[in-house]
Amino acid sequence: MKVYQISVGPMQNFSYIVEDESTQECIVIDPSWDLDKIIQIIEEQNLNPKYIVNTHWHDDHTRGNEELAAEISVKIVQHEASTLQNDMTVKDGDSIKFGCSELLVYHTPGHSKDSICLVGDGKIFSGDTLFVGNCGRVDLPGGSPKELYHSLFDVVAKLDETLVMYPGHDYGSNPTSTISNEKNTNPVIQPISEEEFVMRMGG
Repeated sequence: MKVYQISVGPMQNFSYIVEDESTQECIVIDPSWDLDKIIQIIEEQNLNPKYIVNTHWHDDHTRGNEELAAEISVKIVQHEASTLQNDMTVKDGDSIKFGCSELLVYHTPGHSKDSICLVGDGKIFSGDTLFVGNCGRVDLPGGSPKELYHSLFDVVAKLDETLVMYPGHDYGSNPTSTISNEKNTNPVIQPISEEEFVMRMGG
């Protein structure tokens, strides 16, 4: 899989195009604001888009959904807990297939009820569940420090440590990282009790 990491908008968001290189079929993850950048890459690389996939419902990750879906004629995929308009829903353990590639869906609530991470081919698209050096907020509607604790420590931290992490925002010292690096350096994913984590997150 080839990853196009696209910086968009005023909130340091990342949108992604993920290409199955054997077929040039692709998915778009979290289209937002600068849709012309996404369309330009699709056209220049002669890609065949299959889905738009949202890591969660927040506007800064979904505001380009309907316009881009109409432009490139694809279906919108979200977790079943999302309350937004979509064409297909997924749940924990499902896979999203495009070309000869697939990304596994991990439900990781905490930043929002419908937050997911997508894992495949040595990569993890972590949305706002985990950033480089930090994690997503828990004080927005649907946020829960307890749920985020279990998503981080019972799900993300137990994944293959060599996974390259592609976060939902450019908030860290680098645009990408690895699970191993985050476990070694990110203060929010150091061993800690649930109670301590909740207190740290403002609970």
